[in-house]
Amino acid sequence: MVQSNAMTVADWFDRLAIASRPIFEQFHRACLQELGGWEERMQWGMPGYGPPGNDNVVSFNSQKRHIAFYPGPTAIERFRDQLAGLDCGKGCVRYRNAGQIDFTIVQEMLRDIRQRGGTMC
Repeated sequence: MVQSNAMTVADWFDRLAIASRPIFEQFHRACLQELGGWEERMQWGMPGYGPPGNDNVVSFNSQKRHIAFYPGPTAIERFRDQLAGLDCGKGCVRYRNAGQIDFTIVQEMLRDIRQRGGTMC
């Protein structure tokens, strides 16, 4: 995993390659829209969002060979059919290119996470 030493999400974006910014700005906007009231912070070397006072539940990051979205294991399992054909780990989706990302599904996953109160399981 590529970890950043940026102290804020804004700093993380400033260090991101210009060509990569638009896709991560979409993740950022989706998280802000669907996870309003949650804390935005850098944790584990990547931007993330969590209920106030708790660890991040959702994160995203730029990796060497893919775009990583970390919605957690429950979201991966609940949305397995919609994620068919993508490289999914226990709690992450690895997009090999930006064209694979369906932000409608990303937002549905974020809403589901929010409705479950941000539980990882």
